[in-house]
Amino acid sequence: MDIALARTFLEIVASGSFLRAAERLHLTQTAVSARVRTLEDRLGRRLFVRSKAGATLTAAGEQFLRYAPMLVQVWERARHQVAVPPGRRAIVTLGCEISLWDPLLLDWLLWMRRAAPQLALRTEVGMPEELLDQVAAGTLDIAVVYAPRQRPGLRIELLIEDRLVLVTTARRGGGPRAATYVAVDWGPDFAAQHGLAFPGLAGAGVSVGLGPLGREYVRRAGGSGYFRSSVVREDLDSGRLRRVRGAPEFPYPAYAVYSASADGQVVAPALAGLRHVARAQPGEGPLEGVHREQAAHRRSARTGATVRRSTER
Repeated sequence: MDIALARTFLEIVASGSFLRAAERLHLTQTAVSARVRTLEDRLGRRLFVRSKAGATLTAAGEQFLRYAPMLVQVWERARHQVAVPPGRRAIVTLGCEISLWDPLLLDWLLWMRRAAPQLALRTEVGMPEELLDQVAAGTLDIAVVYAPRQRPGLRIELLIEDRLVLVTTARRGGGPRAATYVAVDWGPDFAAQHGLAFPGLAGAGVSVGLGPLGREYVRRAGGSGYFRSSVVREDLDSGRLRRVRGAPEFPYPAYAVYSASADGQVVAPALAGLRHVARAQPGEGPLEGVHREQAAHRRSARTGATVRRSTER
């Protein structure tokens, strides 16, 4: 079967319209309609009901929706595994939302290189919807994003329960001033809550779309801003930054999203690595965590051997 037909079907489902699907696929609406007719002819069933409001699935379309993601994902996995580098068993691909990659992505790479050397690694950073599209299409094994939308065929796992906290370089930790405040784009949910809490900061002196950039700017130039608590923990412990007393905190969790039909031999080690670096102790690097676990395992083995010898006596 032509994988392009399944991709077109899924794009129409996601966008709810032949027209919007055509725009996202960079095709004409006529071409999209022709693909759907070809798919319906091959399946022998009508898949969509079209109206002025868009396109909705028929009962047959609902049934096909259970299998279309798997068709696309299996093809993409096969295409990527053909290109496995020599000496590696498979390739695992991980995408991370721009606001979440630091330091998670580097820690994960280091952990995987130590704990799963049989896997080749590929990573990218991008916008959440694009990453989820790639997971659905099978070009990414896992995406780490904030507030993902539920999609057919995808599983969502809570990875990090982080919070956004207001920090400052001011010695007394006083409230933020618009002239020295750095506004970071943490998404529409944060923007709405932040606007209610700080209406006077709408005209911030500096606005950035990347958390690490805003944090480094505050470190060097001074000022205040909201950043992920796990990322500024060391700065707070050292006194380089200070919490603003009485300022509200905002939840900012991270989720791992992967296909329900994913290859367990590839995805399981990658998820294990994400879980490990997500729960790493403050100040502990990913390799130190591996060494600590290995040392604990050796101690346990030695203890077990001692107990067995004692029992034998």
